[in-house]
This record gives sequence, C-alpha cells and structure tokens, in this order.
Amino acid sequence: MTRVASTSANNLAKKLSDAGIIHPAVLHAVATIPRELFLDGALAHKAYENTALPIGQGQTISQPYIVARMTELLMQHNPQKVLEIGTGSGYQAAILASLIPELCTIERIKALQIQARQRLKRLDLHNVAFKYGDGWQGWPNRGPFDGIMVTAAAATVPQALLEQLSDHGVLIIPVGEDTQQLLKITRIGQSFQSEIVEAVKFVPLINGGLA
Repeated sequence: MTRVASTSANNLAKKLSDAGIIHPAVLHAVATIPRELFLDGALAHKAYENTALPIGQGQTISQPYIVARMTELLMQHNPQKVLEIGTGSGYQAAILASLIPELCTIERIKALQIQARQRLKRLDLHNVAFKYGDGWQGWPNRGPFDGIMVTAAAATVPQALLEQLSDHGVLIIPVGEDTQQLLKITRIGQSFQSEIVEAVKFVPLINGGLA
C-alpha cells in the first residue's frame, strides 16, 4: 500500500511541529501513516484531531502529540531494534516500523493484537514481530533492545525491561498512578540515568493477566 500524505495528515504534522516536535522523519511518519485506519469507522472523522480516542477493550489510541514525542525521544538515539509494550490499535507500532529496521511489539489483549497485525500488513510494514503476552516481562529472547517504548503507565519501572536494554539503550515509559510522568531512562553499563520529560496521562500497564 502506497502511503501518501493527505491534507488532514499534513495539517496534523504541522500542528505537531508548532507544538515542538522537530524530528523531520517523525513528522513525515505522522503525515503518511493513515491514522483513520486504526480507528473504528464511526470515529474516522476524528482521526486527525490531536486527541486520544477509544479503540475498545477499555483502551485508547494515544494523542498524536504524545505518539510523536515518545517516538522523537527514541529516534534521537538512532535505534535499530525497538521493543514496544502495548501494541493497542497498532498506530504507534506503524509509526515506529516506518522509521526503524526492526520492531518487536507485545499486546495482552488478543483481539487488539489481531487487528493491529492486519493493519500493519495492509500498510506493507513487514519488519514487525508480534507477541501476545504480558508486556511487564518484556521479550527476553528477542533482546537486548536499543530502545523500549511503553504505551501504558506503570506504577513502577519494570526491572525486566531495564535488564533488556542494550548499553546506551533508552527506555521511554510513563510512570505513576493518579499523577504520571513520562520518563526517559538511559542504560550506561550497569547503571541507569533517569530524566523526567513531562506530565502525561495513560491507561494503566497491567502486570500479568491476558485478555
């Protein structure tokens, strides 16, 4: 499937640029990945609004700004292999897969995983490995990873994910319950450097339990 930027998608990319997203490849991905493909038809008219939207199963497709922001934080380090925790609709996975050589993505809700796989296939994005499982544990036998992105808020940073980072790898993760902060954690040898990026609001990351 050839991806051509629509006027609406270009306008969204321009809004994100005005909001501070500066990475040209990230903005290009936002402009060329059709967000409406990842939404129920009844919500397709809202696809290029800068807002989170429901996708069923108590989950959401993230606000485009936060998708771009988290992607930009990873892309600053030119990752070659990334692990995504929480495939959801598949939109964030599609953005990542259009930018990096290899993506591994985990989803605990089977119905969402099946939909996401079909959507990425339709976009001819074939550099993605899918796993139905508990994202809290990561994907040890596919690691280490240059980057890990978590698309749900963890009460604490999962130790398993830290252990699966390569040296100088970066973990982007929202942490907290009532109040959440987006963290950027960089592995340096056996130590970890943590930076607070900004306040965010995500659905919770579930530890265990598949659906």
